Amino acid sequence: MLTRLSRPRALALCALPVLALFGTAAFAPLPFTLAQPGVTADVLGKDRDKPVITITGAETRPTDGQLRMTTIVATGPKADIRIGSVLDGWFRTDRAVMPRDAVYPTGGSEQEIEQHNLNDMKESQNVAVDAALNLLKREPGSMRVTVDLGDIGGPSAGLFLSLGIIDKLDGDGRGGDLTGGRTIAGTGTITADGKVGAVGGVSMKTQAAHRDGATVFLVPKAECREAEAERPDGLRLIPVTTLGGAVDALKALEQGGKVPSC
Repeated sequence: MLTRLSRPRALALCALPVLALFGTAAFAPLPFTLAQPGVTADVLGKDRDKPVITITGAETRPTDGQLRMTTIVATGPKADIRIGSVLDGWFRTDRAVMPRDAVYPTGGSEQEIEQHNLNDMKESQNVAVDAALNLLKREPGSMRVTVDLGDIGGPSAGLFLSLGIIDKLDGDGRGGDLTGGRTIAGTGTITADGKVGAVGGVSMKTQAAHRDGATVFLVPKAECREAEAERPDGLRLIPVTTLGGAVDALKALEQGGKVPSC
């Protein structure tokens, strides 16, 4: 025999599975990582009292201004992230909620991931040297370029390492600094032929850059929208797709020319 339920009672019964689902989610770990602004490092200067870029076998020039590569700090790959933390991160501008696989695509233990990131950084450093010397049409065998960023891992410093090498060797090509004396920050991977690739956590990196005094931020063009979403006041975004384009944009910025924008 069927019994007709009153509307309030029917709604209450329908809500029970939903409440049970939320109750379960509140205590279950979720596949997310929480990120926040990390350290920045001036590739023209020192990191932990050691020069980031050392060039031997070629004349270098003194530089003014800064080229700051940027990082994020993320919860570990095995961290239990609950729904409360996810909701909190979504409503804060100094936190980002990212899919765990986007931050830790290789899986494995924390030690294995750390080693993978350090290997990525080492490869990125080698490619950054090749990209810079290719742009300047310098023979790699005529000099030695070494890079030391301590335990910072990942490939996202590639663009700024290339720019640092170019500034130390050639500046703006007219006797001045590539930075124009400014504090320039940014991010982006690099290939040997000078293509700039996208990275993760751009919205957090713009905040790290602003915190550490940058007024200009070079961002991979594909990530302009993300960078603009949480852009701090007073930070100018310049989209780039190639190393040569980044150099041209910085020269135009100093010389009052046309500079691309997001």
